[in-house]
Amino acid sequence: MNVRQSLRSSWPVMALLLLSSLLSGCGINNIPTLDEQAKAAWGQVQNQYQRRADLIPNLVETVKGYAKHEQETLTAVIEARAKATSIQVDASTLDNPEKLKQFQQAQDQLTGALSRLMVVSERYPDLKANQNFLALQSQLEGTENRIAVARRDFILAVQKYNTEIRTFPGRLWHSVMYSNLPVRETFEATSPDADKAPEVKF
Repeated sequence: MNVRQSLRSSWPVMALLLLSSLLSGCGINNIPTLDEQAKAAWGQVQNQYQRRADLIPNLVETVKGYAKHEQETLTAVIEARAKATSIQVDASTLDNPEKLKQFQQAQDQLTGALSRLMVVSERYPDLKANQNFLALQSQLEGTENRIAVARRDFILAVQKYNTEIRTFPGRLWHSVMYSNLPVRETFEATSPDADKAPEVKF
């Protein structure tokens, strides 16, 4: 094979490499990258809410030992936890605004029930001094802060993704190649001060 034939046979490969480098530099990969980042951020939101849900049974049992007359409050927490854990929003349903709203409302109800439980706990000095309760309270407070951070990170990830598919050149790539990826809803506060971590200090 002479030099001319060698160049002719390598031309398609060189053209493909050149085209690939041009496309990678023009933002064609931004949309799927930002989509995956938004999904990963949502995964962290779910992880933190699950962490909170896992703390609740021990917290309820500890409170029950000292506050047996607060059955209504304890039942409200248990029921709110059951409802919150029954509604799951994963990557496949993340673009369903109705499902996301249901998830938010269930988590807000659980936050409210936990707040009422903490208020009730104030009436029982022995409970407030219990080491197990203090450890659970500290873990719950840390988890609420992690939830706030995870929600913020998800909102920022969605904002970047939505901005990309609404502005040039992302809008062009979205219409040509990624039209199946919709504008995504953010996880908005649905109750007063829902963007702040609840106060659970004693």
